[in-house]
Amino acid sequence: MSVSTAGAERERSVTVARSATRRGRLNLLALVSLIAVTVVWGGTFVVVKDVTRQASPMDFLAVRFLIATAVLAALRPRRGLKLSRRQLGHGVLLGLALGVAYIGQTYGQQHTSASMSGFITGLSVVFTPVIAGLFLRYRIGPATWCAVVIATAGLGVMSLRGFAIGPGESLTLLCALFFALHIVALSEWSTARDAHALTVVQLGVVGVLCLALGAPDGITVPMDWGFWIPVIGLAVVATAAAYLMQTWAQARLPASVAAIILTLEPVFAGVFGVLVDHDELTGRIIIGGALVVGAMYLAEFRSGATSSKA
Repeated sequence: MSVSTAGAERERSVTVARSATRRGRLNLLALVSLIAVTVVWGGTFVVVKDVTRQASPMDFLAVRFLIATAVLAALRPRRGLKLSRRQLGHGVLLGLALGVAYIGQTYGQQHTSASMSGFITGLSVVFTPVIAGLFLRYRIGPATWCAVVIATAGLGVMSLRGFAIGPGESLTLLCALFFALHIVALSEWSTARDAHALTVVQLGVVGVLCLALGAPDGITVPMDWGFWIPVIGLAVVATAAAYLMQTWAQARLPASVAAIILTLEPVFAGVFGVLVDHDELTGRIIIGGALVVGAMYLAEFRSGATSSKA
């Protein structure tokens, strides 16, 4: 082998190594970003509970998502114009899936307990790999399936004190199914480059859908800062920023891994409930939380999921 050929081979090896290192760092950043999203969403439970005492859930959701859409659109007003018709259609479908999930959860919560709602919503972790396998022909490894079982067990330990199927549970099950569809489609359709525009479209669709459903009874919200300050905070941080981070992160993570990471949300909700709302720290919360964290570790690190997007 000539000196020039050997030099070219070394240069290619260095380039490949640097590219792999950069991919690994971006995948790790995506993982950390998605965990940060679950921290934010876990912290919103206490805030949302207070806000929805002042306005109907549908009116609150419409205001929250429309403000979030306006904030993101104002930050990069020309970004959405670069979406192709196909990408725009993807954004609309993502928004519809997300909107149906939120509406199912909102109405379901009126007919079931908060703990039951949290558990059934968390079943999206089970639906996600099933949907990815059936519709996208993704191969789900045994480590991921094991993680799904462990995460579901953890959610059950934290939440369940009996199980019955009624209207509330059925609506919440529909919510979990559509959350799973959203997770799978987001991992399939999102790219880091189009994350901002795609987020604007899907949040806008949710806002318009909730506005349309709330309009027949009139959109009525309090006109005092005690309502608007937390709503604006929820719209900017827990909706605009959080969904932008989720859309970007899922461009790099497999849907099944993302679903397992997102089960950390009720864990952080329990933590914030103890710290802020003075809930009792029970053994169920500790054991259930440990199982969910263990499931995330198994799915992410044992299966080597960060190495590539499924």
